[in-house]
Amino acid sequence: MGTDAGAGGEGATLHAVSSAVLAVTRHLSVHEVLQVIVRAAAQLLDARYAALGVPDDEGSFAEFVVEGVSQEEWDRIGPLPRQHGMLDAMLHGDTPKRLKDIRREPEFEGWPHAHPVLKDFLGVPIRDGEDVLGIVFLANKRTPGGFTEDDEELLSLFAAHAAIAIINARLYEHNRELTVVAERNRLARELHDAVAQKLFSLRLTARTASALAERDPVRTVQELEQVERLAAEALAELRAVIFELRPADLADGLVASLRKHVEVLDRAHETSVRFAAEGADVLPEEHETVAYRIAQEALYNALRHADARTVDVRLAARDEHVVLEVADDGSGFETSESGRPNGGGEGGLGLASMRDRACSIGGTLTIDAAPGRGTTVRLEVPL
Repeated sequence: MGTDAGAGGEGATLHAVSSAVLAVTRHLSVHEVLQVIVRAAAQLLDARYAALGVPDDEGSFAEFVVEGVSQEEWDRIGPLPRQHGMLDAMLHGDTPKRLKDIRREPEFEGWPHAHPVLKDFLGVPIRDGEDVLGIVFLANKRTPGGFTEDDEELLSLFAAHAAIAIINARLYEHNRELTVVAERNRLARELHDAVAQKLFSLRLTARTASALAERDPVRTVQELEQVERLAAEALAELRAVIFELRPADLADGLVASLRKHVEVLDRAHETSVRFAAEGADVLPEEHETVAYRIAQEALYNALRHADARTVDVRLAARDEHVVLEVADDGSGFETSESGRPNGGGEGGLGLASMRDRACSIGGTLTIDAAPGRGTTVRLEVPL
């Protein structure tokens, strides 16, 4: 009998820890991950109340998730707690706290009147090396006798998984910031290389026309025609860059947004731009945004550099993957065995940026190209 109960307890422990690990590795928000961890800890350790707090730099908490408190009760409690009393002691301590009655502790102060009555208490710091990232704590164990040493060990395990969730979320935010900076730098280069140079040529041509106006009217007309052509090209380049700056509107999903984008490009260019989709509207929003940006970059390359007659954009779900292809019949280029351009052209075509974007969502990007037979950019993202 005792062996069965022990086996059942181990099974429940493994299941709860497994749920927490899966939540950390899935593409959930950090708030959702922490909520899963808190809920699993409360259920496994049979606690009526549980909470997890990640402090901010202003004396409060950037994240604070609770279990066992209804929304109505939470509304009555008021704003997020401050870093004071027991919470502050745990944030600046380095050891767990296991108490028979938290109300008897000198640090027990500042709790709102509407807050549930807490008695037995178990709190563990969430650590990353020497740094305390937050705290997770349980209160009012339903089983008589309060929290045990085994409970403390198990909650420490959940705290370790909470640390992984917090660190991953911070890394994700940092990577996203780096991506934004890289995108801004790329657009700045586009503005300088394309628009600024044309405007400089425009200015020189206008000066030439002005100098020739009196002594060579025929040449003046030619120069003014060149001014008009350069102005039109500069305007087209500027419009292209502005179009890239516009955020992708994916409210209607990837398929509808790509179709709309292709239609705009088809009207704006002499090249025929076509779109076809086959049951591929199944990606998370974050993945759809990345796929859209990769398609946008590949289309820009095809229309600007490939001298193509047609460009085909295809989107389909195949073999547990979503496959996006942008294929043109243009000039192509030489690639190495790895699919990278020979001669250092990857940076100029933005292919490195596309590969990084694909990697950020667990996808792979391949380039099939050869001189004279066009280019196909292929993105595969697992469902």
